[in-house]
Amino acid sequence: MIPSPLASSVVFRIGPIPIARPVVTTWGIMVLMALGSRLATRRLRVHPDLPQTALEALILAVCGQIEEVMRRDCGPFLPLLGTLFLYLCAANLSGVVPGVRAPTAGLETPAALATIVFLAVHYFGVRSRGVLGYLASFAQPKLIMLPLNIVSAVTRTFSLMVRLFGNIMSGEFLIALVVALAGLIVPIPLMALEILVAIVQAYIFTVLAAVFIGAAVGGE
Repeated sequence: MIPSPLASSVVFRIGPIPIARPVVTTWGIMVLMALGSRLATRRLRVHPDLPQTALEALILAVCGQIEEVMRRDCGPFLPLLGTLFLYLCAANLSGVVPGVRAPTAGLETPAALATIVFLAVHYFGVRSRGVLGYLASFAQPKLIMLPLNIVSAVTRTFSLMVRLFGNIMSGEFLIALVVALAGLIVPIPLMALEILVAIVQAYIFTVLAAVFIGAAVGGE
């Protein structure tokens, strides 16, 4: 029997707190990313070698995309959005590894990431406009828009969560179903497609986060 895609198995408990499988997988991804970052940046050179060139090209590409979307210097936003993109790529692609379920295929991880984006939008909005200026932006262009703008701030966060969860979960569920019915060879083209979907969804999530934050801080 194929388990429900909404179910997350509990691996162990810390006292009364259950630690689900997506949390353990996320911890593993965080450790690997931290080690990879340490190894990639411990010997930076003025004249970069090939790995450093690839790393700098990735950072510049992410920074350029942020500036294109937000029309602002990427510096204050790169740590959050760059890390978000790299984590999502690693998390989405982890489902391709045999025996590993992508943490973004469970509802908890997309919900946590969407919550981070939701809080970041308000943080950057308040930091850029001030408390009163940011709150006043919810009443633009007319005061009658205040309830709609508040509802929009919540629903777009929910949409961000559901989009990521639905695409990653459905891809993994489809591959598992085909493996159960047809064996191991047939799903290979689907796995290649899943890799593409994983990267695209990481890009879409990050760009939408940049759009929301850009709208909160206001254009220059």
